[in-house]
Amino acid sequence: QVQLVESGGGLVQAGGSLRLSCAASGFISGDNIMGWYRQAPGKQRELVATVTSGGSTNYADSVKGRFTISRDNAKTTVYLQMNSLKPGDTAVYYCNFRNYRGTNFFGPGTQVTVSS
Repeated sequence: QVQLVESGGGLVQAGGSLRLSCAASGFISGDNIMGWYRQAPGKQRELVATVTSGGSTNYADSVKGRFTISRDNAKTTVYLQMNSLKPGDTAVYYCNFRNYRGTNFFGPGTQVTVSS
């Protein structure tokens, strides 16, 4: 099992910034991918960004150039730096951990609200 603890959500005005953090614990050894998904009211959950244990990153087109994903050296914590936030970024953001078997784990989510 993998446990994920998210922090850093909140309310911010459009154009502002927030930084999300997610700490992973449990069976997290081996190659893996950590990332963030989000789900806005009435919409499906969508990928925001991912980073592999080797450091390769992937971003949704809607956040490229504004969001940056990174991992700490111990590779147990993933961060999402969100700049130039827009009202359309309002959603519950979920941390994701995918292990070497392809099994996905999600955190409980953290609310991000961007006011216009």
